[in-house]
Amino acid sequence: MNFNFKNTTEMHKMIQFLNHLGILVLEKKLPNDCFLSGLSIGANIIYVDYNQLLYPGDMLHEAGHLAVTKSEERLLIGTKAMPEEWPTQGDEIAAMLWSYAALMHLKLPVEFVFHSDGYKGQSDWLIANYTAENYIGLPLLEWMGLTCSKEKAKKEGVMPFPEMIKWLRD
Repeated sequence: MNFNFKNTTEMHKMIQFLNHLGILVLEKKLPNDCFLSGLSIGANIIYVDYNQLLYPGDMLHEAGHLAVTKSEERLLIGTKAMPEEWPTQGDEIAAMLWSYAALMHLKLPVEFVFHSDGYKGQSDWLIANYTAENYIGLPLLEWMGLTCSKEKAKKEGVMPFPEMIKWLRD
């Protein structure tokens, strides 16, 4: 049996944050064949099976997928009406960077999401780029209206990424 992350400080912070955004976190017994162990997503919801969960930070990555999906499509997640090509490569890149912003907002260590067993062995590379402020995917988040680059933020009078203007795509 895995360590149960249910009552950890990190889990509490994440769940409060996600619920505040309108992303519900619901405990549920999940099948053993979920893409990420112990996690599944639906329309504005993340299902978590604490008995199977290996990496609690994966919840922020999954929340990133919900957040960067158009609001009308977010309601289709988990149904047959959801486009088959979802998530796209762009969605994946945007979800990764969104989860980095969430980590910074929650003041959690970057390895919490970008752990060594994830991201096809590229976690160290992603961490190195993000911590050097080489924000791969920033133009996508900017295009979605979620944040601004340093240049655009200065013109708009807002704080630049990793600060977010809003957390969910319209």
